[in-house]
Amino acid sequence: MKKETLKRHTTLANNLLFYIYTHIDTEINLDELAEMFKMNKFSLHKIFKEIFGVNIYESIQSIRLQKASNLLLTNQYSTITEIANACGYSSQTSFIRAFKARFNLTPTQWRKGGYKAYSQALLKEADYPKETTLSFQNLSYKVVKLPSIEAYYIRHKGYKQTIQHTWQKIETIIYSQSIQNYTLLSLFHDNPAITPLDDCHHVACIALEHSKEEKRLNLPKLTLSKGVYASFELQGKRGDILRFIHWVYHEWLPKSGYETTTNPPFARYRKNHHLSEDGWFDMTFYLSIRL
Repeated sequence: MKKETLKRHTTLANNLLFYIYTHIDTEINLDELAEMFKMNKFSLHKIFKEIFGVNIYESIQSIRLQKASNLLLTNQYSTITEIANACGYSSQTSFIRAFKARFNLTPTQWRKGGYKAYSQALLKEADYPKETTLSFQNLSYKVVKLPSIEAYYIRHKGYKQTIQHTWQKIETIIYSQSIQNYTLLSLFHDNPAITPLDDCHHVACIALEHSKEEKRLNLPKLTLSKGVYASFELQGKRGDILRFIHWVYHEWLPKSGYETTTNPPFARYRKNHHLSEDGWFDMTFYLSIRL
């Protein structure tokens, strides 16, 4: 495949996946997607599987269940039916059937503590979360209202050291194009405490302060959702982030009185551990919340 063709297919598949993530609470119709992306659905299927290794239907099903498994833990005041609807299921019966096939537990069993063994097994399998020595129990937060943020991005699948290569590509663009005013962001579509690390999507983003520099970025573009967020100031090393995400979802959020939404959390870096020589980060982590 020619380089330009691969680039075009990658951009298309990434835009399609981002659409799925941000519209997972709706019925996603493949014919409508094909019309939206100005392509027949068979070509759309082929390109998506070529880039991500799974077909569109499998990806939609997986994302729906990942979102639902998270909301069952964080949104304790929502009924199972409400969570099923929020993740695009029109029938509670079909949701329960799909959930049990994926996690070997019913949504009720998962919510009542069944997730703990599943989550701990994932964390034990991961290498670098064990490095953390931080305690988050006394970590404070602020409630902030954020506007939508436009950013350019590169998607990386899996939480491994190879994420660094993705960030180095963005760094190469910054240096080669002499970009001066920008912010680096990480978008976390998946909760690594309940999604296998190899299946998590990490999205490395760069947001520009001046639109005149946009033409120099030959990357796909996305929009982070506006809304109300809980913001946490956090400093640490690489292994601390996944433990923090585990804590904020499984400990802080259930006790906070808030619920989260299907909008993904994201981090705004002052220092990016993937690019820093000492492996330390300094960030603000934003989690979408509601009462």
